[in-house]
Amino acid sequence: MPLELMATRGALNGTAYSAHGRGEVVVLIHGVGMQHAVWEPQINELSVDYQVIAYDMLGHGASRTPPQDVSLADYAAQLAALLDYLCIPAANVIGHSMGALVALEFALTHPARTLRVAALNAVFRRSPAQRASVQARAAALLKTGVLSTLEPTISRWFGEPVPPSLQTSATTVKRFLEAVNTVGYARTYQLFATSDMVHDGRLVELLMPALFMTGEDDLNSSPSMSQAMSQQAIGSSLVIIPSARHMMNLTDSQRINKELRRFLGCPLIPKQ
Repeated sequence: MPLELMATRGALNGTAYSAHGRGEVVVLIHGVGMQHAVWEPQINELSVDYQVIAYDMLGHGASRTPPQDVSLADYAAQLAALLDYLCIPAANVIGHSMGALVALEFALTHPARTLRVAALNAVFRRSPAQRASVQARAAALLKTGVLSTLEPTISRWFGEPVPPSLQTSATTVKRFLEAVNTVGYARTYQLFATSDMVHDGRLVELLMPALFMTGEDDLNSSPSMSQAMSQQAIGSSLVIIPSARHMMNLTDSQRINKELRRFLGCPLIPKQ
């Protein structure tokens, strides 16, 4: 079903969001180039038992464009402001790709406001070759814009050629990329390309249940990255989805929803 968008730019300093269901709060943070509607399969599933808040990151969807020197702390502050506006003291925070970096940053800097944190398809300690590739893509976005990188992105996320079973998801993602705020996308991607080390050594500080989950066939947000993060975050959970790629929340939504429900059902850690 289509998602109802509620944009409250003035009160939230330019953050667009949608709210669904009732119960314990779950916040969903999308990846770079996307918008909050990319979470539709999870919203439809989780809002049966939870209050689900999905929003557009800075520079995406109907949210405001970030400054050129935007930092990861700015994206975490955007979420804090949204929770303040909605009078939500604490929430489960789930992020995908760039959104996973934001979710982890929020959990580390606002532990009292984070019930549980899940990082899906997160990047961590890229190899020199991976770092060079992503920084080259960031430079291409700044120089030539979204359209020149669109087809390579679809191929990287879904395969070349795109398998028939993934065509619908690929079409959805392509539509989001075509509609993206070009300046916001480029600035956010620059940050994404240089933030894979920002949480190295800090994940031991997570004071809540944590889940690291990625796809078996996601080459750039690889299983080894999620495993390394999980090893640092004491007591965290690690899930690798067989045969899944980067956009697994769309392509493998039933398996992802099952794992998210399992995680959201785990006991909370009492706040000190």
